[in-house]
Amino acid sequence: MRRKPVNPVEIWQAYAGLGMLALEAQAVIGMRMLGMSGAIPVAKSENRKMLAEKPPAFAKAATAAARKAAAGGSPEQILTAAVKPLTKTARANRKRLVSKAVSRRKKT
Repeated sequence: MRRKPVNPVEIWQAYAGLGMLALEAQAVIGMRMLGMSGAIPVAKSENRKMLAEKPPAFAKAATAAARKAAAGGSPEQILTAAVKPLTKTARANRKRLVSKAVSRRKKT
């Protein structure tokens, strides 16, 4: 199988996506730590959600990466495929945590 030429834009997009995942994950970690300390309100089930969501998210990421690799994707396409479901999960967590903290803050 012949290799495709390297596309610098795809490389940049892959690493930008990885950077966004890191930012989203750090925001979620920070808010969860604040919730555990009582500084912001969070649901009682948040600790359980934190552990239960990881295996399905990583399974989706691994499956997406494997599919892209099996289809002959470039390394940056494989990375992008793996990062996408993880970013989606982290972003949803961040939005949920922020909305709960903001809505409960408005009530007080």
